[in-house]
Formats: sequence, structure tokens, C-alpha cells
Amino acid sequence: MGARKRLAAEKRKEARKTQYFASMRNVPSSPRKMRYVVDLVRGMEVNRALGTLRFSKKAASADVEKLLLSAINNWEQKNERKAEDGELYITQIFVDEGVTLKRMRPAPQGRGYRIRKRSNHVTIFVDTKTND
Repeated sequence: MGARKRLAAEKRKEARKTQYFASMRNVPSSPRKMRYVVDLVRGMEVNRALGTLRFSKKAASADVEKLLLSAINNWEQKNERKAEDGELYITQIFVDEGVTLKRMRPAPQGRGYRIRKRSNHVTIFVDTKTND
């Protein structure tokens, strides 16, 4: 690895030490369905977001709730203390497209229809309001 790439990698690594995040990869649902749930909680305080996710009827909300709890625990572990009520906010949350499994479904007259089984990657960043 060249010096320029190594320095850039070290700089990214140092920046990650001050960020508190959790990511979930290869979630077996389409990115569009996941983005509906993610848009519900973007920018919210974490306790309010957990309540919203818990009572949402969308199936993807259970995955996002689990990921948000992981991000909160990561923040608590790095800061070596428990988060107080109203202290943590979701600063950034996004959904990226994952791999797509391509399958065939039998169709009339010997044809086959293609089925795309999509997946996604979700990433959540949490932090206090003062650190923005």
C-alpha cells in the first residue's frame, strides 16, 4: 500500500473512533421497504424512535429496532457510561442496496419469469445533540 493510501486509511480510522454507529448487512428485504421505516425515525431522539419502531406494523421495523439498540450500546461502551434520557439522537441513518439473488419462476408455454430477491445494508449513527 502506498503512503498516500495508508495515511488516508489511518485518517478514516481515527475519525471512526469518535463516531458511534452500528450497521446491519444483507438484510433480506428490499431497500425500498426498509427506507419507509428508516424515514420514520430519521433525526429522532433514540427513546422516541424505539417507541415508534416497536409499534410500527412494518416487518422491517423489528430489524431497525434491533440495530438502533446495538448503536446505543456501542455509544455506551465507548463512553463507559449509560445514556441518559433525551441525550442521544439519530444523527445519520441510511439504507444501501445489497446483493440481489436472481431466481427463475415457471411461466406459461415453457417460459421462465425472473424473480429478483433483493437485500439491503442499513447503517445508523447516534450521538449527542451537542456534538453535531
